[in-house]
Amino acid sequence: MRMAERESIAGFAIAAVREDGNWQCSTLDPSALTELDAALTELRKVRTSGAVLGLLAVDDEFFVVIRPSPSKISLLLSDAAAALDYDIAADVLDVLRVPTPGEDDDEVWSEGDLDILADFGLPADELEMIAAEIELYPDEQLQMIAQRCGFAEALGEVLDQD
Repeated sequence: MRMAERESIAGFAIAAVREDGNWQCSTLDPSALTELDAALTELRKVRTSGAVLGLLAVDDEFFVVIRPSPSKISLLLSDAAAALDYDIAADVLDVLRVPTPGEDDDEVWSEGDLDILADFGLPADELEMIAAEIELYPDEQLQMIAQRCGFAEALGEVLDQD
């Protein structure tokens, strides 16, 4: 039985929107932490002509970055092994068509599009290093990502409200 089926999940779900060169962040419904479909539904509610990112910090264990566009959805999961315990991580691997790791896999590795934020100033190799930093909590990793992409202040304001 996965975590989402047993209890609610701690963490946060944030939408980061870049429109006319400015970033704004807002909180998504906590259901976005449980299933990828719920996260996508929440992100589709955000009306903008600019880029939209979903930033999910799940249960102090891993993070997910979601970038929907009209033609596709780009995804990054910071720890593929999280799919063993969390529905949303399993959903991401399903969409990416990546098999779920085995029960004895204890390594941390990311799956998905490491170039997801390259056009915002965060190249794939740097994003991979952030995702692989196991000494950091997911919220700290996402704050590093926000800093590199230019929306750390907007993210901080939303997180301070919660």
